[in-house]
Formats: sequence, structure tokens, C-alpha cells
Amino acid sequence: MSAFENVVPALARALAARGFSALTPVQAAMLDPGAQNTDLIVSAQTGSGKTVAFGLALAATLLGDQDVLTPPGAPLALVIAPTRELALQVRNELEWLFANAGARIASCVGGMDMRDERRALNHGAHIVVGTPGRLVDHIRRGSLELHALSAVVLDEADEMLNLGFREELNSSLRPRRLSGAP
Repeated sequence: MSAFENVVPALARALAARGFSALTPVQAAMLDPGAQNTDLIVSAQTGSGKTVAFGLALAATLLGDQDVLTPPGAPLALVIAPTRELALQVRNELEWLFANAGARIASCVGGMDMRDERRALNHGAHIVVGTPGRLVDHIRRGSLELHALSAVVLDEADEMLNLGFREELNSSLRPRRLSGAP
């Protein structure tokens, strides 16, 4: 019995290549059948592997039975983090985790060149990782479309609320009416 038997094969290979021999408790919990296709609130200590844990949960949603993602278009998943440093750290973790699945991951964070971010979004991304304010900027400018999302992760949601990002989160996550929709 493999330590990664319930992990999407592309991600299992990435974990093995990174030297993982077993999943942490929070990572294993994300693979529980009861955790699939449902909203989750996850709380775990720093260093427990939460980023990989939500990556595993995203994989089931984004890949399904496939081993490789289809070419990117509008983002399928959005990860919102309270700070640029955390968002970039999350992007780096997801890049190695999803590399074998052919994922394109874009970041949208303050302090970076917005034109470069817009170009990356225009080329398509499976997963977008960003900070609340910068994500709202891209949404308002039309460079970030959220109509294809199948998953959203609020990393350190409590911290984002403590930092005063409630309005940005509401703006980013508000359901939008599609043209022609009643």
C-alpha cells in the first residue's frame, strides 16, 4: 500500500520526487472522501503542510480522472492570501506540486509589475494566487475573469479579515451575473 494511493498520480510523483514518504495529518484529511466536493475550514499549525494539503484538495477538483490539465484559459482555481510574501510562497509550492500535471500558475500581488501579471493572465492560468487588493484591481480592469472557477482557497482568512480585507474579499468573490442570464 502506497503512502500516496489516494493522491492524483501526477501529484504523487511530485511528492515522491520532493522526498515525501508520508502525508501529514492535515494532508491526509484532504483526501478523505467526506472532504471531497464540499466547503472546508482547515486549521493546522504552521509547518503542518497546509499548502500541500489544499493543493491535494484542488487536484481532485481540477484534474478529476485526468493526469494532465487541459490547456489553460480562464482560471479554474483562485487562492487568496493576505500578504505578497505568503502568496508568492504558495505559488512556489503549487508550482512544484502541479508541475507534472502541466499546470500554469499565475500570481497577482502588490509590488509587482501589473503588466507582467496581465500578460500571464492573458496567456491563461489554471490557478491564480494573489492578494486581495491586487486581485480586485485585475478584476476591475477586466484582466482576471472568474467565470470558470471551480475552487477558491482563502489562505489565512482570519488574518485577511484582521488586516481589513473584508471589502476586497466580498468584491472578489461576489457572484456575477452573466450577460443574458435572468
